[in-house]
Amino acid sequence: MRSIWKGSISFGLVSIPVKLYSATEERDVSFHQVHRDDGGRIRYKRVCQLDGEEIPYSDIAKGYELPSGEVVVLTDDDFADLPLTTSRSIDVLEFVPLEQVDPIYFAKSYYLEPEGAGAKPYVLLREALEKSGRVALVKIALRQRETLATIRVRDGVFVLEMMLWPDEIREPSFGFLDDDIDVRQQELAMAQSLIDTLSGDFAPEQYSDNYREALQALIEAKVAGREVVAPQEPAADTGTVVDLMAALRASVEAAKQGRGEATTPSKQAANKPAPAQKKTRQTAKKAVAKKATGKRASPVAAKKTTAKRANARKSA
Repeated sequence: MRSIWKGSISFGLVSIPVKLYSATEERDVSFHQVHRDDGGRIRYKRVCQLDGEEIPYSDIAKGYELPSGEVVVLTDDDFADLPLTTSRSIDVLEFVPLEQVDPIYFAKSYYLEPEGAGAKPYVLLREALEKSGRVALVKIALRQRETLATIRVRDGVFVLEMMLWPDEIREPSFGFLDDDIDVRQQELAMAQSLIDTLSGDFAPEQYSDNYREALQALIEAKVAGREVVAPQEPAADTGTVVDLMAALRASVEAAKQGRGEATTPSKQAANKPAPAQKKTRQTAKKAVAKKATGKRASPVAAKKTTAKRANARKSA
C-alpha cells in the first residue's frame, strides 16, 4: 500500500507521527463508454453552454447556484482566504463509548501506521484504548476539508473512521411512523423465532458478489472467443486544413454571400472566351483577312489589266 497523507496524532503533550492509508478499495468492474461499431473511446469536452466554446481547465471556476438561478463564482483566491487549517495533526477531542456512535456517521475508513520513533507511543495508546472500551473522537483536515473522525483498534492497527457532520444526516420523516400499528404477541414471537433460527457469527468471507463474478466470467469468455475489438489510434489533430484550395474557395463564397454579392459568374464573364480560345479566334481572323487580301486586286491594277486586254484585241 502507498500512504496518501502524513501527520501526527496529538493528545495532551503526546504526539505520534503516523502515515495514512486507504483501508478499503472498490472491486467493481469498471467500463469505458465506447463506440459500438469500432470500440473507440467516447470523449467529453468542457463546453460553455452560453457560447458553445471549449473552455481550458485553467479558466474553470466553481459556481454556487442561488435559488433564483443566479450563480456566485468562486475563484482559487476566494478559497485561499477561507479559515482552513493547514496543520497535519489529528487532534483528539475526547474519548467516547463506541456504542454511542451511530454507524450512520461513518463515511470512509483509513489505516494509521506509526512512523519512525512513533511506534512505542502508538502501541501505548493502542493498549490503553482497547482496555478502556472507548474510541477517540478526533478532528482532521484532509483534502481541503475539515471533518470529525474516530480512532479505534482493529487487528492491532488504528483505524481512522471519517465521519459526517450531524447536519449531513437526514431525518427519516416517513408517514408510517405516525400510524398506530398493532402487532400481536404471536406475530412477534414468530418473528423472534425466525431471527433465532437464522442467527450466527459474522463471517463476511462466506459471502461474495455474485453479479461481479458472473460479469467477470462473461468478459473472460469473450476474451477466450476473441470477441474483442482493437480500436484504431485516433489521428492526431495537426490543426491544418487538408484541402486548402477548397477551404479558400468556400471562404470566398461565404464572404460574397455575407456582402450580398452574386456567387455565380455574370453573363459577360460567361460569354468572355478563355485566353486560349481568344488567341485561337484572333489567329483565325488574321488568316481569313490574309486570304481575302490575296484574291481581291486593287482598283489601279484592275484598270491596267483591262487596257492590256483591249490592245490585244485591236492587234488581232
